[in-house]
Parts: sequence; structure tokens; C-alpha cells
Amino acid sequence: MIAAVLKENLPGEKRVALIPKNVGLLTKAGLEVLVEAGAGAASLHPDAEYEKEGAQVEADRGALLAKADLVLTVRGPGAFPAFPAEDLDRLKSGAILIGFLEPVAEPETMQALAGRGLTAFSMELVPRITRAQSMDALSSMANIAGYEAVLLGAKHSPKMFPMQMTAAGTITPSKVFILGAGVAGLQAIATARRLGAVVEAYDIRPVVKEQVESLGARFVELEIETEVAEGKGGYAAAQSDEFYRRQRELLAKHLESVDVVITTAAVPGKRAPILITTEMAEHLRPGSVVVDLAAEKGGNCELTRAGEIVEHQGITVLGPENLPSEAAFHASQMYSKNITTFVELLVKDGSLALDLDDEIIKGTLVTHEGSVVHPAVLKALGQEG
Repeated sequence: MIAAVLKENLPGEKRVALIPKNVGLLTKAGLEVLVEAGAGAASLHPDAEYEKEGAQVEADRGALLAKADLVLTVRGPGAFPAFPAEDLDRLKSGAILIGFLEPVAEPETMQALAGRGLTAFSMELVPRITRAQSMDALSSMANIAGYEAVLLGAKHSPKMFPMQMTAAGTITPSKVFILGAGVAGLQAIATARRLGAVVEAYDIRPVVKEQVESLGARFVELEIETEVAEGKGGYAAAQSDEFYRRQRELLAKHLESVDVVITTAAVPGKRAPILITTEMAEHLRPGSVVVDLAAEKGGNCELTRAGEIVEHQGITVLGPENLPSEAAFHASQMYSKNITTFVELLVKDGSLALDLDDEIIKGTLVTHEGSVVHPAVLKALGQEG
């Protein structure tokens, strides 16, 4: 079987699905590894390193796709809606596509992949169970996004983060507020604390309080009755409109004294909830910065515009897209480990070993043998049950 590593064609995407260091793991599993020329260049992994590890570098993308049994990518169809149709046309029926696919948000795209006879696995669907931790690409990328978000906030803030005692007087530390204490939020807390900021965090899941406090931040508790706080996979569950209204009302008081706000709240397959309305934003301190990690999902702040910097009444709202790509070297390293471990689960002695009863395989499989098979995607298509 041939595993093909594509050069990402989404503008600004610097990551690569497989780094040279992991080529040997796939060849050991019995796969022949082909890498598109220049695939790793943007993440500082030149073609020569792939060849040194036993991969074959292929300059002709069309020829690469035509040979592929497994296609390894970062942003596949769905996560990259403009993914070239001609690339998919070149793949043989039965080929396996592995990458971030946004299957629940783009169910029609998944249906189109099924119609082409492709077997598609979506890396953001890897279940959050102990056995799958080394394959959890969503957590890997969220970790990097949380780190980058703090650096972005520090860059745009007119204040320095740490307290400093200087001959010119004492500089008080900046106050950073993290909304959402998932993987990205926890990394944002840790990074902001390392930079010397005073950090507070809020999450609808009381269970994360201990994790927040262990990182040196204060956990903010609101006097509001949480509905089902945690959904499948440990993610925060979607709440009612009334809950979000009350939440915004109580959060507004805390936000008036902060310098940087980082929002991370997202519900898989749905639009991100609005946590900061325009009215709330207008009560922030002049010079305050909001870094909205949910920008690509519609944003947690009403003022957010994906990929843009919005200046509004003295505050700055950042809507960054694809932050993991900003740390492309390490993001590729982490993602490559995730995807390699996943492929090792699918392939034994050079042959496909698709155990549809395996919790990880079943949980990530979106299309197979001409049909959409994932329950959440079928539901999004209105085909459940």
C-alpha cells in the first residue's frame, strides 16, 4: 500500500501531515511512503530529509494521487471547502483519505466523498478516551492555539504582562481573562501565567476548577444554574438561549477590569456561542484586547470578524484563523505523531485491517463503501435512523 503525503494548498497553511522522523514508522508497518515535493518546506522539513528517511519525493501531484491508497493531509475537503475537485477525481475508488474534514459542519461535502467511493477518516472525531490520546489531533492543535493566542494578545495590548519593579516606578501586571478551560484555555492560562499576568478563567464545567487553579489562575464561579455542562468527549455542551443570556449578564461585571480576554468556547458541529455582546465589549477598559479563538466558527464575541482585526471604541478584537500554522514546525511534529499512530491502527503488515468494531476506527470513520456512515453526519444530512 502507498501512503501519499500532500502539500497543503490552503493559502497560509504551513503544516504538513507527516514529518520525516515518522516516515520509518509507516514503512515499518509495510507502507510505501510518497511525499509531494515541497510538502514540508514551510514547516522546515525539506525534501532531502524525507528521502533520507526512505520516502520517495514526487513532483507530479496528479501522479501521486493516482497511486495513493492512503492520502494524508492536514486540511482536507470540508476543512478546506475549496479543496480542488480535480484532486479528488484523480483518486481511485476505495482510496482512504485522512485529515481534518469538518464532517458535521460540511455534511454535503462528506456525501460527495462517499459518492466518489472514498473512505474518509476525520481526525477531529478521534474519541477522547485513554487509548486514543496519542491520536487526539484536535487537542494537539488546540494546545498550540492557546499558546499562540496569548502571544497575540500580548503583542496587541498596550500594556506589558508581568509586574516589574523599576527605577521609574512599579509596573502592575496585566489581567488576563480566559473564557473556556478546555485544552486551548488551559494552555492559554499556563502561557499567560509564565508571562507574569494575573489570570482568571471561567468555564461552565465545574470539574475544571481544580485544573485552572493548579495552573495558578483564579476560577470564576457565576451564580447561574448550569444545565448539562459536559457533552460527549469532555467538550462543553450547548446551552439554552436563556442560559447564555444570564451568563453574559454575569460575565459583563468581570470583564470591566481586564486587559486581555481570550475566548475559546466552541461546540463541535455548531456555531460558537456568543459570550461577549457588542454592549459588553463597549464596557471593556480602553486598550483592552479580545482574542477570539472561535472566530472560524462564527466567534464568541459579537464584534469578531474571522481573519480580521476590529477596532471598536478603543478596544481591539482579533479573529485569528489557523493559529496552529503559526507554529508550523511543532504543530507538524504533533500532528504527524497523531496521524502516524492512527495509521498504525488501520494497517497491519502492509494491508488494511479495518476493524469496524474498534471504538477509535468507528468513531472517526465518516464515509465507507459509497455511503456516509457516521451518525452525527447522517443527522446533519437529515438521514438519521
